[in-house]
Amino acid sequence: MAESMKGLHRSHRCAEVVNAAIGSEVTVMGWVQKRRNLGGMIFIDLRDRSGLLQIVFDENDIGTEGYEKAGKLRSEFVIAVTGKLEKRGGAVNDNLATGELEVRAESLRILSESETPPFPIEEHIQTRDELRLKYRYLDLRRPNLQRNLLLRSKVATAIRRFMDAEGFLEIETPILIKSTPEGARDYLVPSRVHPGSFYALPQSPQLLKQLLMCSGYDRYFQIAKCFRDEDLRADRQPEFTQVDMELSFVDMDDVIDVNERLLKYIFKEIGVDVQLPIQRMTWQEAMDRFGSDKPDIRFGMELQDVSEVVKGCGFGVFTGALENGGTVRGINAKGQGHMPRKKIDALVEVAKTYGAKGLAYLAVNEDGTYKSSFAKFFEEEQLKELVKAMDGEPGDLLLFAADKKKVVWDVLGALRLHLAKSLDLLKKDDFRFLWVTEFPLLEWSEEQNRFVAMHHPFTMPMEEDLDKIDSDPGAVRAQAYDIVLNGNEIGGGSIRIHQDDIQSKMFEVLGFTPEQAQKQFGFLLDAFKYGVPPHAGLAYGLDRLIMLMAGEDSIREVMAFPKVKDASCLMMQAPDEVDPKQLEELGLEIEKKEEKEEKEEK
Repeated sequence: MAESMKGLHRSHRCAEVVNAAIGSEVTVMGWVQKRRNLGGMIFIDLRDRSGLLQIVFDENDIGTEGYEKAGKLRSEFVIAVTGKLEKRGGAVNDNLATGELEVRAESLRILSESETPPFPIEEHIQTRDELRLKYRYLDLRRPNLQRNLLLRSKVATAIRRFMDAEGFLEIETPILIKSTPEGARDYLVPSRVHPGSFYALPQSPQLLKQLLMCSGYDRYFQIAKCFRDEDLRADRQPEFTQVDMELSFVDMDDVIDVNERLLKYIFKEIGVDVQLPIQRMTWQEAMDRFGSDKPDIRFGMELQDVSEVVKGCGFGVFTGALENGGTVRGINAKGQGHMPRKKIDALVEVAKTYGAKGLAYLAVNEDGTYKSSFAKFFEEEQLKELVKAMDGEPGDLLLFAADKKKVVWDVLGALRLHLAKSLDLLKKDDFRFLWVTEFPLLEWSEEQNRFVAMHHPFTMPMEEDLDKIDSDPGAVRAQAYDIVLNGNEIGGGSIRIHQDDIQSKMFEVLGFTPEQAQKQFGFLLDAFKYGVPPHAGLAYGLDRLIMLMAGEDSIREVMAFPKVKDASCLMMQAPDEVDPKQLEELGLEIEKKEEKEEKEEK
């Protein structure tokens, strides 16, 4: 039978009793982690969000009735205990903040009983994700998840503190907005009041924060909920949180300066001193050196262009790629020349998943000889020149891809990461930041058969590239910048277009007619007619940032109630069917999949 806590007031959280005086009376409340009955004495590990505290039930202190009640306690019972704080009489636990202390119980109330949980409430348990997420409210009691959410709260508070000191105003933007489908797929919300019309949930507050700059607010920020109806990965969710900001009368250096200081400030929360300034690298350099626009710079294995070295060789794979306008590049897996053929074949299969037709290799043996898939097509001097170009030494494994430049970048960029993971080169507590700048303004979409904005249609081109926007739009660079941490893009932003003629030209290149641009973005374009300041911004993915700070591999470990891969919530069983009356009010009718297929067949 659950008891009331009437008249009781918690004096300390479990781990906070370290601040109380030995011999003082304390009242603590929480969940039973473990019970040990040693005959004559019962020991309980009591848990709350602060940690664990040992409670001792001795019949001489608590009385017969209280002792019998303590004997009924089981895991996850919620209890309140009042007693004296003392030094432990038995073994000290150096792994706990309260390891030298215990409370000798004088009274006990059982506030709530518990069924046996479907899995142990313990740190780093090996339980199926589906079970953990179905019972997420139990999963969230685990100490490692609680630490992650406490860290998230502390970082959010630190961000607000820093932004306030820098003159930013926290302004909320609406969740129900107009659909502007230039990017990922929107989540749509039907309107009851306007039948046949829909709101969209924001993919970001991008247009609204630009309007706030038009309104003169100068420095805005928001910790904003955003939504994208896209396929999930380990670091993606259908709803996520952005740290969003926009600034007026600034250039790229101003935005980078304030954000470097912000990163330094919040990383102090985990005891990491971020060294400023953070390294910068152009998009072109990042792709050429690492095959990625979000390179992990914690290790080497950089790409080397050997096209000139191999152009006269007799190996058709290399020469064929070069004749078709492609490239030949390689990476040097230092000290891996002993890798068995079976493992090299596995690397070939990895390369194929990223678009490669194959992977050429050359192992430099300790005696200076070679083991290779293509050496027979090379003269001895050509091989030596190739090894030299790759900075090869005895014991190294050289891996090569030959194809179109993008394929080679993708293949070798992925391969260097695969090797780094398998060779244990990636240390989670080694935080390496990088700014990537000068992205292409546009990229060609085979699916849409047109250029699309690499970031969004409001990104300002590099001024020295403006004359190429008609003649060679693919060569135009953007005044865009991403902040990368350990191979993860944690934030991105750009200088925005604030001139009418450049914005019109951008829409034209993207295939919008003036009428289409007005229909989709008219509210922004109209606002720009009334005096718009030069402005720029940046947004962080807060979930991804906290994931990296906490040393986790998935953002689900730093979100309270995440979704699974099909964007459903196993705990709430959402999405779910709704009452037909609700659909009727919205003027909606659900067409069953079978009915749709029958109509299509007819």
